[in-house]
Amino acid sequence: MREFLTPDRFANEIRQQRSTFNGSFLLLEGSTDKVFYERFTNCDECKLRVVSGKPSSKKIVIRVLEILDEDNFQGALGIVDADFDRCLSPLLDRSPNLILTDTHDLETLIIQSPALDKLLLEFGSEEKISNLDRDLRTILLQCSLSIGYLRWLSQLDELNLTFEGIEFKKFINEKTLKLNEIDLIRTVQNKSQCFTIKCEVIQQKIRDLTREDLDPWQVCCGHDLIEVLSLGLQKAIGSYDTKEVKRDVLERSLRLAYEAAYFLDTQIYISVREWENSNPGYIVWRIDLK
Repeated sequence: MREFLTPDRFANEIRQQRSTFNGSFLLLEGSTDKVFYERFTNCDECKLRVVSGKPSSKKIVIRVLEILDEDNFQGALGIVDADFDRCLSPLLDRSPNLILTDTHDLETLIIQSPALDKLLLEFGSEEKISNLDRDLRTILLQCSLSIGYLRWLSQLDELNLTFEGIEFKKFINEKTLKLNEIDLIRTVQNKSQCFTIKCEVIQQKIRDLTREDLDPWQVCCGHDLIEVLSLGLQKAIGSYDTKEVKRDVLERSLRLAYEAAYFLDTQIYISVREWENSNPGYIVWRIDLK
């Protein structure tokens, strides 16, 4: 099946297509990325390719580019989520044909934009939002920061913790949108069936990471921010039923609310334009996207 293709086979597919297509190839991690970037892409000059698989679609995109770079293949570019890469010091070396999202991932990039404000006009309660003691983006970041650091700790210490499917209401107050860190750790431990490290030890490790004073937009995962937003829209800033504001519903709505004008201000847009200038004859973005 296609989802289990190896990096070598993905690279071979692109090499083979070069015989019939002289334009650019834009490699992406997932189908939702393709839906997002397709709006800004000159599809006559650039083919979008979703490079997915295990253990990580991002790692496969990177490896495919490495293979093509080694062959001096021209016209292939990849865009992947930054994840925690900018939290590392020094930054990891990467191919000149690989571009990272401005923030942790595509979802955080969208939430940082006015698309969130447009979504709140549709879903949020103006009265409840006006009664908040802080900006909503600040609340979402503060509530998701411990989750982000726990995700990063899981990677750094190879804890293999499971976050998919955890119930956020087990550790976040639906009325105040405040997170209980101990409840978070216990929820993730129970989901992962990982009890080899004491909860208090994990909490201290999180504290050690927070001393780095990193940009929350690089630490927080967009899916977590949207899960918190979903909880908020049920009580704290809205009154919707859970099914009406599920994560996938909100993610789709945010993508639809995202305008081309917002994209022009991103480093992704600028970096791809610079790549086009450095690779004459290869075009990615629409010419009218200026």
